[in-house]
Amino acid sequence: MKRKALVLCSVVGLLGLLSMATGFAAEATRIKGSEVHFTSETQCTYPRSPALGLGLIAAVALAIAQVIINVATGCVCCKRSQHSSNSNWTVAFVCFVICWFTFVIAFLLLLSGAALNNQHGEETMYFGNYYCYVVKPGVFAGGAVLAFASVTLGILCYLILNSLKESSDPWSNPPVSNQSGIAMGQPQFGPQTQQPVFVHEDTYIRRQFT
Repeated sequence: MKRKALVLCSVVGLLGLLSMATGFAAEATRIKGSEVHFTSETQCTYPRSPALGLGLIAAVALAIAQVIINVATGCVCCKRSQHSSNSNWTVAFVCFVICWFTFVIAFLLLLSGAALNNQHGEETMYFGNYYCYVVKPGVFAGGAVLAFASVTLGILCYLILNSLKESSDPWSNPPVSNQSGIAMGQPQFGPQTQQPVFVHEDTYIRRQFT
């Protein structure tokens, strides 16, 4: 693996791990229903929680990783005509589509969980009764799992497309000249040798006087 690909995969992988770790941390520190209290009939009191900041960090890290992957891979659909018959390109395209699908869901889960976790003092009424809203279990955790899956598929897509690019590039593997196997060319026309011509003595003397 070339150094550029190694650095890019390392950076994107670290961002994916950061997004997953902060997503699970937000899940662990989210506000539970037992921690919310009614200060009045229509007023809820929420404790402080770092889930808002952790959820935002997870969403931002995931977005940065997705941008890096898309810039590195370029337009996948534009490369279809070059590698449409290649099975590796098909795998890369499927990874690209699923990567975007999981990214959108994970990003929305992380952002919505962070926003809903910060609804202090608001209440919801169902059938005439007031309830204090809290983020449901699994929102941040689901976003963390999908974020890691999105980054993993993005890295896989990049590696496959990068290998296809190197295999189709004629300058990537220049042929090595074999000095010991140089074939010596033969001249197209052989050396012209003139055969001696014998002339009778009388004929030679006659030519001298003419």
